[in-house]
Amino acid sequence: MRRAGCLLLALAMAALLGGCAPEEHAETIFAMDTVMTLQAWGPEAEDALVRAAQRINELDRTLSVVNEDSDVWAVNHSGGPVTVSEDTGALVALGLELWEETGGALNIAMYPVVRAWGFTTGEYRVVPEEERAALLARTDLGQLDYDPDSRTVTTPAGMELDLGSLGKGYAADQVTELLREAGVTSAILNLGGNVQTLGGQTDGSPWRIGVQDPQDLSAYLAVVEVTDGAVVTSGGYQRYFEEDGQVYWHIMDPSTGAPADSGLLSATIVGPSGARCDGLSTAAFVLGVEGTADLWRAAGDFEFLLVDEDGTIWISAGLEDRSALAAGYEDRRVEVVRP
Repeated sequence: MRRAGCLLLALAMAALLGGCAPEEHAETIFAMDTVMTLQAWGPEAEDALVRAAQRINELDRTLSVVNEDSDVWAVNHSGGPVTVSEDTGALVALGLELWEETGGALNIAMYPVVRAWGFTTGEYRVVPEEERAALLARTDLGQLDYDPDSRTVTTPAGMELDLGSLGKGYAADQVTELLREAGVTSAILNLGGNVQTLGGQTDGSPWRIGVQDPQDLSAYLAVVEVTDGAVVTSGGYQRYFEEDGQVYWHIMDPSTGAPADSGLLSATIVGPSGARCDGLSTAAFVLGVEGTADLWRAAGDFEFLLVDEDGTIWISAGLEDRSALAAGYEDRRVEVVRP
């Protein structure tokens, strides 16, 4: 299986950053199974970035599905109620909220299904329909009980949670708030493809974030402008395997237990919350163009850029004046989705 790099990268060349900025500081760490780069400007930035890296590593330990000391491991192996940290509780609550909002397209209980396909072990295989049905019987989040007052999680037998579809976005939110409280006014975080910005660039202009071409991982097909917000992409090209000429990727459709087949190659969500954008990008990849458009109209708090199998780019109306095709893609078909 070929593993792609970051789904999104901040376009940090001088031409896009508006020239060199004073007092730039940066931290690069490996956490949540990916390389993360944190950049911030200002006299408060250096110490704040050290604390930010520590906070991400703390979250990695807490939310890991394979760390035997993590909250998630305890929930998945306890056989009974588990009191979890504030961070884990917040993500379980968000996962339940998004599960309902997306009609089940985002499901934090899909870990047994993903594992059966080999995406956690490297032992890839096509899972038969009968086996998928048995696994899906263990993913009904309506059977999960979460008490926000006591932060107690109780799962039915066989259910296993994985907060990876929300974790990087949540970490970005946490770090952004940490930097803001430290007095930082300009920062950009690339958490393995989840891009989060604090303020704008040091000259006051918006950040310009490149959206990767899912059919050419060395190129960007579009650029979106964002200030104080997140840009998160999900795509089948990130992790996949091939068998008998068929490609199978890691993003599962919770209704079938098989890789999502919505007609999309990638789904990018833009909004104020990293965690919410993280979950919605996965849901959008499952839902396809029409389902994502319906979700957008109902929610009203995010924008989207979708790339379908024909190469058409679909953008929500709120991005019409905040996005542009990259050089070499000027002839690409673009469809604007309106309320």
